[in-house]
Amino acid sequence: MKAIIIGGGVGGLTTALMCHARGIDCEVYEQADTIRELGVGINTLPHAIKELKELGLLERLDAVAIRTYELFYANRFGQTVWHELRGTDAGFEVPQFSIHRGRLQGVIYQAVRARLGEGKVNTGHRLGHFMQDESGVSAYFFDRQGRHIKTARGDVLIGADGIHSFVRAKLFPQESPAIWNGTILWRGAVDWPQFMTGRSMIIAGGMEAKFVLYPIAEGSAPDRRLTNWAIMAKVAAGGTTPRKEDWSRLGRWDDLRPYVQKFNLPFIDVSHLIEASGEFWEYPLCDREPLPRWSHGRVTLLGDAAHPMYPVGSNGASQAILDARCLADRLVTADNAMHALWQYDQERLPMTTQIVLMNRKGGPEGVIDAIEARAPDGFSNIDDVLSYEDRKAIVRGYASTAGFAKTQVNKAA
Repeated sequence: MKAIIIGGGVGGLTTALMCHARGIDCEVYEQADTIRELGVGINTLPHAIKELKELGLLERLDAVAIRTYELFYANRFGQTVWHELRGTDAGFEVPQFSIHRGRLQGVIYQAVRARLGEGKVNTGHRLGHFMQDESGVSAYFFDRQGRHIKTARGDVLIGADGIHSFVRAKLFPQESPAIWNGTILWRGAVDWPQFMTGRSMIIAGGMEAKFVLYPIAEGSAPDRRLTNWAIMAKVAAGGTTPRKEDWSRLGRWDDLRPYVQKFNLPFIDVSHLIEASGEFWEYPLCDREPLPRWSHGRVTLLGDAAHPMYPVGSNGASQAILDARCLADRLVTADNAMHALWQYDQERLPMTTQIVLMNRKGGPEGVIDAIEARAPDGFSNIDDVLSYEDRKAIVRGYASTAGFAKTQVNKAA
């Protein structure tokens, strides 16, 4: 068995580690010339961290990330709507990590290089064509000048090449472009004084704009943290994206300022935080319609190539890691490669489809949308606005669907 993996992101690299751990030969092909630590902060949930722990990465992740202690949902005035513990503090066996996306990718990449060998990750290789037959699949790679540089042969080809997946486009040539919901996400990170416990995460606001804040690494001093922030705001009705999704597009303060002014939070000066960040980035929130299937014979999709979703509920990278585990398991237990991919579809596609659709409705963050709709100017008693049970149904219902539900430790109350 040999797997050809297209894409050197979190999903593709994790798939390589999973395959290697099960004795499956594989190679990774990345079109970028180098694998760089791009992006800003993300959260990886315990059910995904459990898989990375089994790959022996927990200690290295602990060295570059923050173990998330608690999560607050609040309105734009900072009044608490929901509070719960997270990770090991909530009773899970492994932590939830708040981490720089590039550092997460870097930890996995270094493990791939050490275990599979330097020659197993091929950068500067753009997939230009693939074809399959009864005995395998062939992939043809080209450089930036369009010159053919390599042909790879394997039993399966795995497209882990992101929301603009070349593999997906070839499997579904009639598919429409990515769908923009009219929301822009601005993100940045800055060395900042520790707030609350130093491991707290806050999501504040409502339907028109949300503010997200959490530390992702140790800072320049013991009382400081590298702190990730994000603002999501509805700026248009949606439809066709105004510009291609690109994490390296710099944001403009003039575009962001009107939404910053919506927040009056007692624990952070949002304007000062963003000004101190210097550069920050913008990204239009896009996803795609769920597919009826991912696998076509010996070719399949994984991660954002299979199920791009809005970045709510801390689920993007986590679901890609779960995809990788499932696919590797099926490749070593099924009767043949094509049956393995069919089993992978059956197990992973229904769940991720539901998450994509729930994220369109706000995911667990829908709890602050509901409060803003009922009490836009704040409240005296949250239970008079929306009962505890109704708030719990929104937050925990999502967790159950996404596969990381657990009875929370009561000390969070």
